[in-house]
Amino acid sequence: MEWTILLEYGGVLLLLIALEGLLAADNALVLAIMVKHLPEEERRKALFYGLAGAFVFRFGSLFVISFLVDVWQVQAIGALYLLFIALNHIFRKILVKGKEKAKGKTGLWATVFKVELADIAFAVDSILAAVALAIALPDTGLPNIGGLDGGKFLVIFAGGFVGLIIMRYAANFFVKLLQSKPGLEIAAFLIVGWVGVKLSVYTLSHPALAVLPEGFAKSPEWKITFYCVLLLIALGGFLLSKKNEEITK
Repeated sequence: MEWTILLEYGGVLLLLIALEGLLAADNALVLAIMVKHLPEEERRKALFYGLAGAFVFRFGSLFVISFLVDVWQVQAIGALYLLFIALNHIFRKILVKGKEKAKGKTGLWATVFKVELADIAFAVDSILAAVALAIALPDTGLPNIGGLDGGKFLVIFAGGFVGLIIMRYAANFFVKLLQSKPGLEIAAFLIVGWVGVKLSVYTLSHPALAVLPEGFAKSPEWKITFYCVLLLIALGGFLLSKKNEEITK
């Protein structure tokens, strides 16, 4: 392989790692929110199974990427799911908080199931974003894997793998942060809902629906808007939340 191609692939790999790091941050926050209520031992198990599922779904998505590109319903289901859990939690926390204690908490396996549902949506989101970056790379001549040039497949896989490692440590960080500053929980669920909006925008930009222009979801304007709003929600929640604040559950 020529040095120019290696340099080009190396540059895209670095971009992919940065992209996956950003995606891993919001994905990890969703996982942290979902497992936060479990005892510490069960929480570790739920995060382990969740991250294992994320690896399987992302790896599997690479093999069926040509199929997933056309299945906007997967993104739509993921968007609706994230919007539902965000709105449902905020509604119960703010409007019916007095009734929250009477409700039982979700057990380990039910939590793992919910985490895996989110993983599917995140896997498609991550892989489609990675393919959009890597698809313009020159072919390497390596055997095709999952319908992609072998070199492109490997660089996407490497970026996704690093993203999962980042998610692993970010999820633990977010769990500890939410425990030390429980007032952040509302802001965290607002971010979960905002991630749902991101997936909704991607779905509405799909050519099969064309509610939004096809290139809108990938435009710099939308990406900048998304991350600016995400940072504002996070910053606002952090500044307004008191350490070890007592909240009614």
